[in-house]
Amino acid sequence: MARRSAADSITARLRKTTHRARIALRKSGVDYFRGDGSDWIALVGLLLAVPALTWGTVEMPVWVSPAALVLPIVAGALLLRPASLLGLYAACAAGLIVESVVLGPYTEGPAKVTPGTVLVVAACGFFGLLIAQFRARVGVPWRRGGTMLFDLRERIRVQSALPLLPRGWHREMALRPAGGQSFSGDFVVAARTNGGRTLEVVLTDVSGKGMDAASRALLLSGAFGGLLGSLPPHGFLPAANGYLLRQDWDEGFATSIHLVLDLDSGDYELLSAGHLPAVQLHAGSGRWEEKDAEGPLLGIYDGAQFDPVKGSLQPGDVLMLFTDGLVEASGRDISEGIDRLTGEADRYVASGFEGAAWHLIEAVAKDVNDDRALLLLVRDA
Repeated sequence: MARRSAADSITARLRKTTHRARIALRKSGVDYFRGDGSDWIALVGLLLAVPALTWGTVEMPVWVSPAALVLPIVAGALLLRPASLLGLYAACAAGLIVESVVLGPYTEGPAKVTPGTVLVVAACGFFGLLIAQFRARVGVPWRRGGTMLFDLRERIRVQSALPLLPRGWHREMALRPAGGQSFSGDFVVAARTNGGRTLEVVLTDVSGKGMDAASRALLLSGAFGGLLGSLPPHGFLPAANGYLLRQDWDEGFATSIHLVLDLDSGDYELLSAGHLPAVQLHAGSGRWEEKDAEGPLLGIYDGAQFDPVKGSLQPGDVLMLFTDGLVEASGRDISEGIDRLTGEADRYVASGFEGAAWHLIEAVAKDVNDDRALLLLVRDA
């Protein structure tokens, strides 16, 4: 009985120790891949790979080339911090020395450590160290950097989504960044306010395009989303202008158009900060009318005034908001681009505007190297 009890206690202690070690290892692994933990696990694994590759080169030089030591170096550039990477480089250098001594001079035959092998390994190590130092300076591990950018892109997409509208209304929106990238200098924020009876939409075009304007667009979209609905409609653009001025960017201006639409009556106001005019299709006459509000660019000077223009959407009417990438081209006046856009939009009057925003961008600005955004609001007949 005493022996059985002692055996059970030893077994229990071993199980507890094994369980704790497994939990600690798993926690370290999770923290590491989240970018919060130490990189010792990866360092140990790569250090063990170095003697394994060295042994393989010595025993099977035809199958394991001396240049195979670049493999842990490349992996270390992606996984390790700069300080740990230097330790790995020292181990790889020792491995090359051992291979060179055991295999003999490279002039005696193939599968030796040649000067070219040393140069290849050294070059990979140099570029790997540059990557690791850049990653350390940014503060985002490689294993989290792509996830973070993906998350930011999805947040922009969700924030730019238009809210559901009551029966009798249809909305369409399409954003197309320059160069086929995932981030754009054009963005939309929208909200239903006044108990859901009012739709407020802000379409903004940040100076620059593509990735150059994306970081500023990320910041502004969050700030504008917080301001929208928190201020009276006529106070939004002055507040946005003040926020942009406080950033003190070298290239810090933006254009913006703010739509305030009463979903019960169809009456609306447009306030513009240097943005292109909106265009409205009047179902009764079949003609497009430009709605051009006056106001300076955002981020130019303090105390700017933004005068609204009013209108009303009757059953069958369509309102289009867009950015300059959709209608502007070298050697062509903007009015010609607007005429081309409205001419293409006429094709959808009879069949309806379901999915029309994306197709209109394809038709009038498919290969334009600029950010493009188009918003359609349709009041059903």
